[in-house]
Amino acid sequence: MSYNIDRRDVLKGIGVSGTVALAGCAGGGGGARTLSQGILMPLSGGLGNLGQPIRDGAVLPIRLLEGETEFTIDSQVEDTQTDPNAGQTAASSLVDAGYPAVTGAAGSEVTIQVAENVFIPNNVVACSPASTSPAITDLDDNNLIWRTPPSDALQGQVLAQVATDNEGAETAATMYVNNSYGQALSDSFVSAFDGTVQNEVSFPKGASSYSSQLSQALSDDPDIVVVVGYPESGVQLFRDYYSEYDGETPFLVTDGLQDSDLPSDVGNAMTNVQGSAPSAAGPGRDFFTTEYQNEFDAEPGVFTSQAFDATAVCLLANAAAGESSGPAIAEQMQAVANPGGEEVTPSTLADGLAMAAEGTEIQYQGASSPVDFDENGDLRAATYEVFQFNEDGYEATDTIEFSA
Repeated sequence: MSYNIDRRDVLKGIGVSGTVALAGCAGGGGGARTLSQGILMPLSGGLGNLGQPIRDGAVLPIRLLEGETEFTIDSQVEDTQTDPNAGQTAASSLVDAGYPAVTGAAGSEVTIQVAENVFIPNNVVACSPASTSPAITDLDDNNLIWRTPPSDALQGQVLAQVATDNEGAETAATMYVNNSYGQALSDSFVSAFDGTVQNEVSFPKGASSYSSQLSQALSDDPDIVVVVGYPESGVQLFRDYYSEYDGETPFLVTDGLQDSDLPSDVGNAMTNVQGSAPSAAGPGRDFFTTEYQNEFDAEPGVFTSQAFDATAVCLLANAAAGESSGPAIAEQMQAVANPGGEEVTPSTLADGLAMAAEGTEIQYQGASSPVDFDENGDLRAATYEVFQFNEDGYEATDTIEFSA
């Protein structure tokens, strides 16, 4: 099934591709060259509700470049199904199709396995907009694996701060999905929390009941419960909680559960639940928000701005590299993003491609953050949003900033 990337045509397909010849007003070197960008997202499975808007954020730079650059941009979207095995199959499709750089994956467990088994062995650059596991930092990746959200090593500190400052919690329990994302973020919170963590309870994805795990987590009457998971599991977990308990215990959730549909899906306003997630606080945030609304008739959500930035940086690095080669693109990822050179923002991306192709030193200032990479491909600085659920979804209540 072909997927022509036409403006205002909301993306619905899975495993689809498109090539757009984007001849236009921004001149510069390399106009006849093709920039190829794969997109690997969870369009179904446990992260499907979040993955589809993130996919839209990833394709938005390509749409906005239409008629604005002399490059030809070729892209293909594949569905990981929120499953490591399906993710490897989908990633292999992108590799077999010759894509040297990929925006994705999203879930940390998928990203780690796809990186180790597909992208790294095939010298393909991957820039995840949503994978936050600290384990990604230490991958032996030959400089190929990058990400535009911060590591959960920081989010654990945010959760601990919210638990202490907002709730006065001295005791806590954690419930976490039993994969690398859940385990690592639970561990991060436990390390950062000044009080006593009474129980650490893992749970499987997609179970029909979480009553036993809730009973274990709540057995010692903790001041707060931290839940690390995805919407598919979160809906059932909170349905079980509200049907079996008084709903008064404070809960904290993480970015994987920042879903505006969660209260309505659960059937409860969830006013006892707060959360944290990486925030969209980059210099290009307002431009991105307006364009996302215009293109998709929807509000941007969690990790959508990080997806825009992941695609944008990969395209700029490809233009600067002068060739569609993973290692060559990897060599330019810091060069086009980190401080120094002419500023490029989401609104001037076409000019940035031209400058990068001509060898001009540039620095990309993104929608989600300034996108300043360290030597591990992680961000040096990050802003987190604290949010509160209500009957209409959720609303931001605070921000917490970290910098190196």
